[in-house]
Amino acid sequence: MMEITAAVAREKEQPFSVEKLELGKPRADEVLVRVAATGVCHTDLIVRDQWYPVPLPSVLGHEGAGVVERVGEGISKVRPGDHVVLSFNSCGECNNCVRGNPAYCLNFFGLNFGGARPDGSNGLHKNGETVHGYFFGQSSFATYALASERSLVKVREDVPLELLGPLGCGIQTGAGGVLNVLKPEAGASIAVFGAGAVGMSAIMAAAVAGCATIIAVDIKPSRLELARELGATHTINGSETEAVEEIGNITSGGAAYTVETTAVPGVFRQAVDALAPLGACGLIGAAPLGTEASLDMNGLLIPGKTVRGIVEGDAVPDVFIPRLIELYDKGRFPFDRLIKHYDLDDINKAAEDSEEGSTLKPVLRMS
Repeated sequence: MMEITAAVAREKEQPFSVEKLELGKPRADEVLVRVAATGVCHTDLIVRDQWYPVPLPSVLGHEGAGVVERVGEGISKVRPGDHVVLSFNSCGECNNCVRGNPAYCLNFFGLNFGGARPDGSNGLHKNGETVHGYFFGQSSFATYALASERSLVKVREDVPLELLGPLGCGIQTGAGGVLNVLKPEAGASIAVFGAGAVGMSAIMAAAVAGCATIIAVDIKPSRLELARELGATHTINGSETEAVEEIGNITSGGAAYTVETTAVPGVFRQAVDALAPLGACGLIGAAPLGTEASLDMNGLLIPGKTVRGIVEGDAVPDVFIPRLIELYDKGRFPFDRLIKHYDLDDINKAAEDSEEGSTLKPVLRMS
């Protein structure tokens, strides 16, 4: 056992508690990572609030970046000293995994939200009390993490680790939704509903893809201003303007592609209604389990529209995350503009700033 510092979610909708915990040694298929920094994602906060039934108390965090300290005897992917980004977990054996679709692993929910290893054990304890971990195969709201080999992505060492964590989930989700799923043609039009970290990543990816018309829809003027700086050609304040009508005016009939990141059913309806005939909407926003949305069936059928759910940007993290880093290095994907750093002790301030919208992507630095 080693002593670590971690932020623990102990009760539904209550602040995180920064505590000293004991962390076990890595098993044969695990890696001990010294966490340098980790992003705070929307998913961490909705799990804290129990939108998804993850057992508490838990150490959350699933956008970690750090340095490999020790590897289990069965690990060949990385070695001590390697820089890594921590992403989602997958089994590697089911039909979807072997076909190159790990984000749709048939065991995805249990491996990422089960609160324990697949055998039900945990490596986190406090004075004999089991604390649930293995969140996304990492639980990176901590100074050290036991990570699944399939959650690890080895990355180049000349880019600061304190920037890279959010690539593990939120940023790869938005960027991958555009580049891996929608795949807009150069010169196409796209509208992104919600200009948070995921939406901004989609906007930057649309610029990389060569979209000629990139429309950002949000209700915060500061976000819309940044969206312009990151590649949006048009912005719409949804609290002041009827977005569907305005998108129709801008695109002369509807956008070829839309991305919905807000998880608000009414906004999802707008994202579908704003499509041109044969257009495609990518649904990315994570709503509470059981949330339903209403769509006009003939509004889908007659224009031949497509709605596609997207998890983790359809990414194979070992391939996609290094590509995003290369784009960043070349100045074409400036995701660092989304980030604001906080100390681990200030995790509740980071969460508050994220929820009220003053910070797009909080990143916790470990002392």
